[in-house]
Amino acid sequence: MKLLMIYCDKFEYQPTVKTLDEFEEIHNGAAFEKTLVAFIHAEETDESDIKSVETKMVKNLKWAAKKNDTKSVLLHSFAHLAETKAEPNYTKELFDRVEARMKHADYACAQTAFGYFMDLNIQAPGISQARIYKSF
Repeated sequence: MKLLMIYCDKFEYQPTVKTLDEFEEIHNGAAFEKTLVAFIHAEETDESDIKSVETKMVKNLKWAAKKNDTKSVLLHSFAHLAETKAEPNYTKELFDRVEARMKHADYACAQTAFGYFMDLNIQAPGISQARIYKSF
């Protein structure tokens, strides 16, 4: 698992090209303010223990959100941080499980359009805790 977390004053996305036909059709983008955006790359080796990966991801997201004084978290699939990739269905299931756990812990949590290339607009402050990378 590779997890690049960027605290954003503003983050916007607009789906442009669908790359995975088996996932939901989404035409509209969204905008978020004062949110922690998690650029997530699930690796092939992560598939052997979804529960452990889920727990580590939730702990890291909560920790980074707290460091940036936010209760807003956005999950974004970003399969460009490692050499191997988990299967898309595994990654989507992981995202759904993490989102549910974050909401249960009173975080506002959402996902960008899964299976799409997107136009992104990112405004992030130039402070050290605004950019955190974890690998597990």
